[in-house]
Amino acid sequence: MSHDPVVAETIRERDSLEPHFVLEDQEQRARQTLDAYRGSGGRRPNVLFVLFDDVGWGDFGCYGGGVAVGAPTPNIDRLARRGKLLTSCYSEPSCTPSRASIMTGRLPMRHGLLRPPMYGQPGGLDGEVTLAHLLSQSGYVTQAVGKWHIGENIESQPQNVGFDDFYGFLSVSDMYTEWRDPNFFPEIVYSEERTKWVENLPFNKCFVHATKGGETENVEEVTVPVLSLLDEKWATYSLEFIRRMAEPEPAERTPWFLYHCTRGAHFDNYPHERFLGSSPAKHPYKDTIIELDDIVGRLVAELEATGQMEDTLIFVSSDNGPEMETWPDAAYSPFRSAKGSTWEGGQRVPGIVTWPGMIAPDVATDGLFSQMDLFNTVLSLADVAGSVPQDRYIDGVDQTSFLLDPAGESNRKYLYYWLTNVFSALRVGEWKFMVASTSDDDRDCFNLGGFTGVTQKYSHGRLYNLYLDPKENHSYMIRKLAYIDSFTSGIAKHFMSFGKYPPKQPIAAMS
Repeated sequence: MSHDPVVAETIRERDSLEPHFVLEDQEQRARQTLDAYRGSGGRRPNVLFVLFDDVGWGDFGCYGGGVAVGAPTPNIDRLARRGKLLTSCYSEPSCTPSRASIMTGRLPMRHGLLRPPMYGQPGGLDGEVTLAHLLSQSGYVTQAVGKWHIGENIESQPQNVGFDDFYGFLSVSDMYTEWRDPNFFPEIVYSEERTKWVENLPFNKCFVHATKGGETENVEEVTVPVLSLLDEKWATYSLEFIRRMAEPEPAERTPWFLYHCTRGAHFDNYPHERFLGSSPAKHPYKDTIIELDDIVGRLVAELEATGQMEDTLIFVSSDNGPEMETWPDAAYSPFRSAKGSTWEGGQRVPGIVTWPGMIAPDVATDGLFSQMDLFNTVLSLADVAGSVPQDRYIDGVDQTSFLLDPAGESNRKYLYYWLTNVFSALRVGEWKFMVASTSDDDRDCFNLGGFTGVTQKYSHGRLYNLYLDPKENHSYMIRKLAYIDSFTSGIAKHFMSFGKYPPKQPIAAMS
């Protein structure tokens, strides 16, 4: 019997863990599935996480985009049909907060990375316990490829937070190239003095390579021509990693975690030469979507060719919603607003999860799923759930039974929205109760690190039914006052968790 997430009770296993639903029949079926897998070969699953940059909820065909918006995505669509399509998968409002939350299972208010570090600013992962660190400790080979952007300081670099190897860049796409392109910065390109000024800013202008505990070594300076080749170079590196991990006999293979983060489709887009003009839209952003789809297809094909597909959990998502201010070089979402906001368009992202033979194919579900849930879920699948830290609050929820049960329901009751250090909204079921937001007029922008608009707090909360009103245009509160205690008590309990586990802000909010 289906449970109603609005009224169903959760349990809290300890005061440092987010409360969650316990669905006993679902849990039992998932355990049987997982026990059968472990018993058949004694292996733990590989994990491939493909994280796109600024790709919108509606860009892929499986979400209603694809050919309809000028960029067919046959490989991603095919992968979605082989597993679960999550229609309510959530990131944080901006790049770095999302990436740090994935790594730690913690909200930005807890890990402290409230906004992206720009132009060489430090991150704040030092002192945090990462998914890569815990998997590495349990015997996994850990590989990070592509965009990092959780800080350039040594302590926050991937090789020092649990990854055996890193091949990518530390910052964000536009910082490497916009000042080199006369279409965007003619006043810098055509000024020797200003060009030297940017060149002397304290951020690494190269993509780099590093191994665990070592220093980064520059591979190549990221000019505009180099930028157009990065996703291809990074795909080649990940493909070689997948092939290398398959070299031993199956019984002797070591489980691995590959965190593959693309450059695309963050502005400005310079697709690889073989994809220029390849999209029906004949636009660089859409051509880049075609390129990203091709990369996903090649990664999946390599897993199949090396006999690793049935042993690999694949998760494909984006770090936030579309960028509003770079239209038309921007992603597509059918929801309100965009990156940097807590409207649905800012945080609801694609989420495709497959594991052949373990996750039922061709299932679409609207159960709530936060990218932070990967922290708990992957550790559970790797049979090291006991390594989840107990000395800090973990906002992720173990969604193993949700994913492995064909008719699984989400184990998460609440989704919390934070706009840097301002609490914005709570979602439960189809309802979203909002107490603060950003304006979504692209003329209201001061944009530091992807945040658009100005913060506005409401004297009275607004309530949106996301099934009837996905654009969040019609507050329904006056008609639904019976719900208000449920929402306010959920918010109050969330705030209480910060009493024993106070916020951390190594990179402060914009104020």
